[in-house]
Amino acid sequence: MEVKEVKKMLDPEFNFMFDIINPVVQDLKLGKDAKILDIGTGRGRMAITLALNNYKVITGEPESDNSEYAKQGWLEDAKKVKVDHLINFKPFNAEQLPFKDKSFDAIFIMGALHHIDDKASTIKECIRTIKTNGIICIFEPTNKGIKIMRKGFPTHPEAVDPRDYTQNFQLSVEIKKNFMFNIYIFKKLN
Repeated sequence: MEVKEVKKMLDPEFNFMFDIINPVVQDLKLGKDAKILDIGTGRGRMAITLALNNYKVITGEPESDNSEYAKQGWLEDAKKVKVDHLINFKPFNAEQLPFKDKSFDAIFIMGALHHIDDKASTIKECIRTIKTNGIICIFEPTNKGIKIMRKGFPTHPEAVDPRDYTQNFQLSVEIKKNFMFNIYIFKKLN
């Protein structure tokens, strides 16, 4: 399905987020058979964008998460744009991922790390489940991004810097910035 058509079918917020996420996904140049995990499904913006790029993706969040940020109708949007067959939802806890070591080529966390209680365990689990030379791509809001988010969610937590949790691991990091997000692209070196 063409991007213009997708943008007509989904809400303006998806269009806004797609324009931020999609260039990053395309710049990563992941193999078409890449095994991809999306932590923190939420509205499904990351999972749907990955699927629109013809990637199969596993996405999930805790089954017990009843916050205002979780389970927000992502499946209906994925069906509208006919990519639901590329997205597999699996309830899981980011602090204890139910996947084998070195399972994924890429892991994405789109605006969710600051919502997770044990960030250090989450990062450790990402590193455990990512393959050597795999990518962990974390989108965290900027201060301006937080202000925008608080218009709809007044109690939205502050963003975090994922580098605070990666110091004991052999990772390279590249940071891309825009007005809404800091995007941390970690590569596992061993």
